[in-house]
Order: sequence, then C-alpha cells, then structure tokens
Amino acid sequence: MAELSKVIPEVALSEQRADAVQPWLVPIAVLAAVLWSYWATVGGLVREWQADDNYSVGQLVPLAAVYLVWQERRALAACRWGSCWWGLAILAVAAAARAFGLLFMYESAERYSLVLTAIGLVLLVAGRQAFWQSRWILLFLFLMVPLPGRVHNFISGPLQRLATSGAVFCLELLGVTVAREGNVIVLNDRVPVAVAEACSGLRMLTAFVVVASVLAYIVNRPRWQKVVLLCSSVAVAILCNLIRLVVTAGLFLYSSSAAAERFFHDFAGWTMMPVAILLLLGELWIMAQLVVDEPGESQSCEH
Repeated sequence: MAELSKVIPEVALSEQRADAVQPWLVPIAVLAAVLWSYWATVGGLVREWQADDNYSVGQLVPLAAVYLVWQERRALAACRWGSCWWGLAILAVAAAARAFGLLFMYESAERYSLVLTAIGLVLLVAGRQAFWQSRWILLFLFLMVPLPGRVHNFISGPLQRLATSGAVFCLELLGVTVAREGNVIVLNDRVPVAVAEACSGLRMLTAFVVVASVLAYIVNRPRWQKVVLLCSSVAVAILCNLIRLVVTAGLFLYSSSAAAERFFHDFAGWTMMPVAILLLLGELWIMAQLVVDEPGESQSCEH
C-alpha cells in the first residue's frame, strides 16, 4: 500500500505536466507544418525583400507583428480559447489561392495565401475571441507581401509623375529656372536631373505605411484618429520624397553630381524616416489639441 500511495501522486503529477504542455504542442506543431509547406514561398519573400528596396520593409513586418502580439499577451491570455470551424473556410480559400498561384505561376497569390493560412489557423485553433483580439495584427501581416507587378506599375507611374511635378513646382518657388521634359527636369537650362522610378517614392510609401500602422496600433487614441493617422502616411511619404528630390536637385545644381547621388542613395534614406515619424507624432499632437475630452470620459481606446 505504501508503494501504491507513492505511485498515485507521481501519476497525477505526470498527467498535470502533460496537460500543461499539450496546449502548446498543437500550435507549435501546426506552425512547423505551415513553415515546411510554405518554405519555398517564404524563401522567395526573403529574396525579394533583400533585392528590392521598395519592399525591404516587409522583413520587419513579422518582427513587428510578434512584438504587437507580445504587447497583447495579457488580453490574449484572458480570451476564451477554443476551436472555431469557420477557420476551415478561410483555410479553404487560402488553399484555393495557393492552387491558383501554382497553376498559373502567379507568385503573389501564393504569398497572400500564406497570410490567409495564418489567419485561418488562428481562428481554427485559438477561437473567435483570440482571433478578434488579434485581428488587426493578422491584417497587418498583409503588408509584408510585395505588391503584384501590375499593381506596382499602376502605382509607381503616377507617383513618379507626381514627384516630378511637385519638384518642378517647389524649385520654381525657390527661384530656380526649371524646364520639364517628361520625367526629366532641366535646372537653369544646363543641369538635367532625371526623376527615375527609384525617385517615385514607393519605397518611402511602403515603409511609412508600415510605421504608421504600428504607431496607430500602439497609441491610445480614438479609432478615427488612428484611421486618419494611417491614411495620412501616404501624404507624409509623398511630402518626404518631395523634400528629398528638391534637396537632391539643389545639390546637382550648386554642388556636384557625386554629392547629389550620395545624398539621394545614402543620407536621405536615413534622414527621411525620423522626419516622417516627427510629422506623424505632430499630427497626433494636433488631433489631441482639437479634441476636448468630456469629464469622466473613458480614456481607454479599443483596437
């Protein structure tokens, strides 16, 4: 009997340990299976992030998403976890998108199906409450996928023309004689400056949208202010790119082409991000001054 009394607590303790470990084994196993299944797709994403400066910010999106999940860890732990079979419907859509991408060699469909698979798995494994609590983080993951080629071309062309027109307007305000020939501006009838596709500002646009998305999520503001902040990131990107172009054109005119190229490719890329963050924070400050809270009004803002 004494030996039996020792065995029973040990069996109960082992069962408790198994129950404590088992909930973590399922999502880990599912994550490993998804990564194995999408390994080629993930590898293609990494290669494009490293090769294309327009979408290099995409490699920071998963890291930012992990940080945001960590910030929400208490709220997620308080959710009632359980399976939701609607996740299977999203997984079916993801599988169809992936099959379409594989069949028609459409890489973007495969990449978007990766995000849809993550969304479907969260809903299936974690349940509705955890899914709803993390819905904005899951949607944020779409920003890690580079734009499809047609969408890229549809956006970059107008951005390039807008950058050229804006640079011409600002330089004329500064007293510089400017002649425009397509996307080439001639300064004082002697210095041609080409506004190439790399000058369109698409790289700033993708980067600033990601930054504004994270900022809008973490700040404790009303939802309408978050939406305004996110939408204004497009205007901030256009403005910062315009500043970069005007300064670069000035260096071409009054300094040397080497200095202008060095500023455009090296220095400007680092300086525009702090400028953009300051503009976004200034926008938040202005909106805070415009809104007066009612006495006793709750200061908490839901995501």
